Amino acid sequence: MMMKNAGLVPSLLARIDWYPWATGIGLFVVWEVVCRVFKVPTYLLPPPSKAFAAIAEFWPAITMHASYTLLATVIGFAAATVFGLVLGVIVGAFPKVYRALNPILIGFNSIPKVAVVPVLVLWFGIGTIPAVLTAFLVAFFPIVVNVAIGIATIEPELIDLLRSLGSSRLDIVRKVGIPRSMPYFFAALKIAITLAFVGSVISETVASNYGIGYLMLSASSSFNVPLVFAGLLVIAFLGVAMYAIAALVESRFTGWATRGQAAFTGSQG
Repeated sequence: MMMKNAGLVPSLLARIDWYPWATGIGLFVVWEVVCRVFKVPTYLLPPPSKAFAAIAEFWPAITMHASYTLLATVIGFAAATVFGLVLGVIVGAFPKVYRALNPILIGFNSIPKVAVVPVLVLWFGIGTIPAVLTAFLVAFFPIVVNVAIGIATIEPELIDLLRSLGSSRLDIVRKVGIPRSMPYFFAALKIAITLAFVGSVISETVASNYGIGYLMLSASSSFNVPLVFAGLLVIAFLGVAMYAIAALVESRFTGWATRGQAAFTGSQG
C-alpha cells in the first residue's frame, strides 16, 4: 500500500503545469526585491509581504467583502452567459437580425460602464443589484459576439450540402452551428468572467457598502495601502480561480477542439 502511494505522488506532481506557478512566484519575488532594494515607500508600493500580512490581519473583513463580490459577479456572469448564448445564437443564425442589432450592440458596448452605475443607483439604490447588473453588462457583449461569429461563419458549402439533404435552418443551427460555436463560446466565457469582476468592483467603489471595491476604497481613504493591494490580490485570485473553472469545463465539452493545440504545445515543449 505504501509503495502504491509512493508512486502516486510523483505521478500527480508530473501532471501539474509548473510554469504558471513559477511565473507567479517569480513575479512576487521580483516585486519584493525591488521594493526592498530601492526602498520604495509603502504608501506608494508596498511589498507583497505586507500585502499578505494585511490579508492575514483583516481576514474576517476580507472574507465577508469577497463573498459579496463573488456572489454579485457569479450572478451577473451567469445571467450574461444565458442571455448572451441565446441572443448570440439568434444573431448568428439570422443575418437580418445581425444587421439590425449589430449597431445597437456596438454602441451599447462603447458606453463606459462606470458611467452607467449612477443610473443604476437611481433605479435600484445602493447595494448588490447595481454590482450584479454592471457585471452582467460588462460580460454580456463578448459572449454574444463570439457565439454569433461561431454560428455565422459556417461554411456556405456545408450549409448547401445540409439543405440538399433536407435539413432545415433550425436543424443546421442546432446540430452544426451550436456545437461549432462552443470553442468561441468558452473562449468568451474566460474573457467575460474576468470582465465581470471588473464590473462588480467598479460598481462597489461607487454604489455599495459591501464588497472588495468598497473595502479598497475605504482602505485608500485611510491611506492603508497594504490593505488596498490585499484587495487587489484577492480579486486576482478569484479571477484566476473562475478562469480555471471555465477552462476545466471547456476541456470537458470541447476537447475535440483543443486537442490539436495541446498536441502542438506539447511538441514544442
